[in-house]
Amino acid sequence: MSVRTPDPDWNGDEPVNQPASNPTPGWLTDIELAEIRGRLPLLYVEAVPVRVDGLGQVTEVGVLLRANAVGEMTRTLVSGRVMFGETVRDALFRHLEKDLGPMAFPLLPASPVPFTVAEYFPMPGISPFTDDRQHAVSLVFVVPVTGTCEPRQDALEVTWMTPAEASSDAVGDEFEGGRGLLVRQAMASVGALR
Repeated sequence: MSVRTPDPDWNGDEPVNQPASNPTPGWLTDIELAEIRGRLPLLYVEAVPVRVDGLGQVTEVGVLLRANAVGEMTRTLVSGRVMFGETVRDALFRHLEKDLGPMAFPLLPASPVPFTVAEYFPMPGISPFTDDRQHAVSLVFVVPVTGTCEPRQDALEVTWMTPAEASSDAVGDEFEGGRGLLVRQAMASVGALR
């Protein structure tokens, strides 16, 4: 499963617009990241983007379509690591903009309290969520978006579905790492499953 988060202001080989003394503040090189992943759980944020009506009821759920490392098409959510020194709110906004585009206009919650915490393990069977690269802890939010979503980075498209469609077993099976369960939990937390 690939949920690679691109490094900010980094072109892959050389830092861009960063002082030489600290080329990637708050970020890890690929070697450092591999070492850390083998020793510590990493903190992530995930978002289930939704559209709401005038009463604040969820009418649509946005899911991302991506190609994984072996070329299979899979569904996923907005997600990514929290950088050192970054607030959860800032990380959530950064990843929403990264995956949905700058015109998505997410409405971040007044209090950044997740609806659930998901633990991803490299070994199946410990929790319903897996990530073969690492042990990760993810704070998961339902975030209304009001603008136009144009996927960026490695997302191919954003598909808008009704809460019932997004929570179905057929769509749930297309998600990587058990995230179909997160969508069902998200819809249940906002009263969108009937």
